[in-house]
Amino acid sequence: MDFEAGEVVYFNKPLDWTSFDLVNKFRYKLSRALKVKKIKVGHAGTLDPKATGVMILCTGRATKRIEELQAHTKEYVATLKLGATTPSFDLEKEIDAVYPIEHITREAVETALMKFKGVIEQVPPSFSACMIEGKRAYELARKGEEVALKPKTLIIDEIELLDYSLPDIKIRVVCSKGTYIRALARDIGVALQSGAHLIELVRTRVGDVTLDRCITPDDIDILFN
Repeated sequence: MDFEAGEVVYFNKPLDWTSFDLVNKFRYKLSRALKVKKIKVGHAGTLDPKATGVMILCTGRATKRIEELQAHTKEYVATLKLGATTPSFDLEKEIDAVYPIEHITREAVETALMKFKGVIEQVPPSFSACMIEGKRAYELARKGEEVALKPKTLIIDEIELLDYSLPDIKIRVVCSKGTYIRALARDIGVALQSGAHLIELVRTRVGDVTLDRCITPDDIDILFN
């Protein structure tokens, strides 16, 4: 593989790693293996620290493909806990409110999910990488500042209920670039007249790249053999 000229590598991002942690780890090992001080490495699509799954990294001239790769359809499997919310809509922050779930049935969940199929408007999470006057939204949110983000138009191609075990439900989502599954969890909670937050998220596919084609950070060295 010619990493300096440009390669595309598929990773399964570990839990609690940021996307930049993975890029930095790969870049460090790459520069040592190639005995170069600098090499360009970028990623095509951020994954939250509390998410795992497919992340595409590009090196050298292949970084010019990042925008193209980011535009590919994504598939996720998400586990939501109903009846409680957090400020980050996932496990990064502690529960800040609880809601009743006794009224929620499997049929109610399936009906609510169908409301999100097709073209939707979604307000991104305050704890996100969206830019507000030159700063990341999460930087402001973590300082306790109020964050007002505008809704974005997205497409949910497929959404289905995989498991119903109250207070948890597991769903599969196929969606367009820019979709925040954390925000979808928030909105599903509202649609169910309750609350919800993510307790597990796996990105299972980006375009035609599936998890079984990905390596872990522990496997990086095999790329140089």
